[in-house]
Amino acid sequence: MKHKIVAFVPIKLNNERFPGKNLKKFGDGKVLLTYFLEKIIQVKHIDEFYVFCSDESIKPFLNAKVSFLKRPQTLDSQETTSQDIIRDFMDKVEADIYCLCHCTSPFVSVEHFNQAVESLVLGEFDSAFTARKIQKHLWKSDKNALNFDPQNIPRTQDLPILYEEIPAIFAFRRDTFKMLQRRVGINPCIVEVDEVESVDIDYPQEFYIADAIYMNKKDS
Repeated sequence: MKHKIVAFVPIKLNNERFPGKNLKKFGDGKVLLTYFLEKIIQVKHIDEFYVFCSDESIKPFLNAKVSFLKRPQTLDSQETTSQDIIRDFMDKVEADIYCLCHCTSPFVSVEHFNQAVESLVLGEFDSAFTARKIQKHLWKSDKNALNFDPQNIPRTQDLPILYEEIPAIFAFRRDTFKMLQRRVGINPCIVEVDEVESVDIDYPQEFYIADAIYMNKKDS
């Protein structure tokens, strides 16, 4: 059975931590959002692409394959959750599978986007997300070890594997979100990405790192 699959990129221009980050320019003048959209329109199986934003001034940065969908300004508040954004988008756009994508993770490969989407198309999983594998000695803020015994310190390769979400994509079925009210279901496919793909831009210094990676990739 053919599934309708849509991808949407929520954009807020008045970010508290890094205002205007989605429209920040790399060293050669390409905008972060534009660069990201050029990548995700290559992903297989997706029928429609949207940028979900309250500000129409973002339209010039979209390409022909991406539609602008205006969202209420109330969703730009600091109290807004990802669930709030997903619910509002789902009310406006009907689909079987949704792909929530964030342009602040610009280096995840098209192949890994494909892996996330195809895991749902094939029916093996109810959701999928990109993540970085962590096998390091970790400590909690209460000064207790999180994942090892300090009296018997194991080799890092023997530590239990943990995963850090990398928000490039969260793919989920409509009925999964309706039932659980969350973007990751009971049986998710964890798409493991490498260190460069794991770069996520929340603060100015992280953009400087991303810009260096971008320029290096461009020149190589």
